[in-house]
Amino acid sequence: MELTTALTLEIGQLHLPVVTSYQLGCIIFKLYQTKVYQGEKLTRLQKDVPERFEYTRAVETLIGNGVLKNSKDVSSHQLFTVLGQDTAAAEDIACCVDPFCYVSHMSAMEYHGLTDRLPKMLFLTTPPPPEWGRLAAQRMQKDLGDALERYSEASLPALRKLKMTKIHRKTINLHSTVNCDAGAYLSVQGRRVSTIGRTFLDMIREPDLCGGIYHVLEIYAEYANRYLRLIVDVIDRHGSKIDKVRAGYILNERLGLSNPTIESWLEFAQRGGSRKLQANAPYSSQFSEKWCLSLNIDEAEEA
Repeated sequence: MELTTALTLEIGQLHLPVVTSYQLGCIIFKLYQTKVYQGEKLTRLQKDVPERFEYTRAVETLIGNGVLKNSKDVSSHQLFTVLGQDTAAAEDIACCVDPFCYVSHMSAMEYHGLTDRLPKMLFLTTPPPPEWGRLAAQRMQKDLGDALERYSEASLPALRKLKMTKIHRKTINLHSTVNCDAGAYLSVQGRRVSTIGRTFLDMIREPDLCGGIYHVLEIYAEYANRYLRLIVDVIDRHGSKIDKVRAGYILNERLGLSNPTIESWLEFAQRGGSRKLQANAPYSSQFSEKWCLSLNIDEAEEA
């Protein structure tokens, strides 16, 4: 079997809309190492490690055969669209480009059916650069094992963060947080989306990325009772003190919902403080005595 044939078959087995230069590098490297694909010997492979020009030649052959084409979504020839995958959703492409990101905020609200708004942007959450680099190093170690040093010495493509600004004419709104653990999202056929509970927590933390505070209050009013257990569990385990106070006010004082966990958040209410429901809005004299929170929203506008 020819190397190009094995590459074509393996790319098809990935069932991905796009592949990165790193993914291609790993596939080519492993084929050189084993010299066998699906029980068939690969012809004309003498080396155990491909040189960079051999990697480049293999990719160019795939492009020439129409198996791959350079993606318009990420420059620098580090992302390739797979044959027949031109119509893949922007969310799926983004999750391939950044293996540590997930769909969040307004885009997650749309996915979960929490909003009837159609966001013009694609909202994503990803780790900050230092954490992203650490995760990438771990992923390469997992993918390549003891052969990682040989792979790196051959100057084959490393797992790097690729810049995404727009996919399918949809602008990318990238939010960075250290809280990108696996429990923050669910994965459905390769698309990672923040869980229901994390999405409600994000509404509290970054309402401006979720349609604004008034839309957030509407969503809580309509859906909080249905998803109360999931919301309370995530906020209790992952929310900060102010997250719990804001959520407690909305769930308990505004919506009349209560359970022992919500009541326990009252210990984080600070009398004499200057906490606000909206972090970026001016302080208001309208106040929640129970939750010690400035209610700096315009109730008339909400109505």
